[in-house]
Amino acid sequence: MREIVRIFWSFFKIGTFTIGGGYAMIPLMEKELVDRRGWLSQEEFLDTLALSQAMPGVFAANMATAIGMKRRGVLGAVSAIVGNIFMPVLMILLLAVFFRHFSDNHWVESAFKGVRPAVVALIAAPVFKMAKTAGICWRNAWIPVLSALLIASLGVSPVLVVLAAAAGGLLYGAIVRRKEKRL
Repeated sequence: MREIVRIFWSFFKIGTFTIGGGYAMIPLMEKELVDRRGWLSQEEFLDTLALSQAMPGVFAANMATAIGMKRRGVLGAVSAIVGNIFMPVLMILLLAVFFRHFSDNHWVESAFKGVRPAVVALIAAPVFKMAKTAGICWRNAWIPVLSALLIASLGVSPVLVVLAAAAGGLLYGAIVRRKEKRL
């Protein structure tokens, strides 16, 4: 039972102290789950993150499900999800009730505009750290750049980009293995 409470509490903190949700949660998740709790290695974290992003639904809930399930099965998954979404859902409900009274307020509008750059930084920081861990360097940096351009500029489906990248990775791996066998 203690482990269930730890899972809930960890994801409650992640959900409570993340401004911007989604990708802004990555640094807090990494710090809590990899560095502080040691529930995942850096590689397991990246793998779980990639899988969670590929699955339908909100990736933070997918991460919570996968990690909770790994730690304590279905009860761990439920505990992680409830912990992760409890405070954000409560805050959204409170904002929905009161926001219409303050939506035209200059101070409120300025505060939201001021938070935007911080959210961008919260998203950018783990991207660079994950790129380093994933082995992205100047020789292969063209792959994520090209992928982002195809999706953002040309409207190519992310599914097609992921499938093409997977096919390219398989082809590259086969070529490398074939060269190694010849040596």
